[in-house]
Amino acid sequence: DVQLVESGGGSVQAGGSLRLSCATSLNPDSRYCLGWIRQVPGKGREGVALLWTPDHSTYYSNSAKGRFTISKDNTNNTVYQQMTNLTFEDTAMYFCVTDVSFKPGDPCRTHYGQGTQVTVS
Repeated sequence: DVQLVESGGGSVQAGGSLRLSCATSLNPDSRYCLGWIRQVPGKGREGVALLWTPDHSTYYSNSAKGRFTISKDNTNNTVYQQMTNLTFEDTAMYFCVTDVSFKPGDPCRTHYGQGTQVTVS
């Protein structure tokens, strides 16, 4: 089974920053998508930032563009999401997500971590 373990959530004031981390058990030689989705109670899940190996093509939602940055450390198979200029609308449970993929843009929705809460006030 794929293991995804998120950390880094918390409470922050509007305008602040947080960095989320997701340690994975993925084979670094495999092709996959990896990234972050978020969910607010009563609403559907929203893809926030994703990347596809091996070239690290990225996708950002409109709300994340210019404020969030996704990156991956190949030495420890961890993906990060640096979030800046946070607003109340960013309050959500953030989930690390991964899936087998063959090209950038392939769906990323099969495996999820347990989530980490981000609260902006």
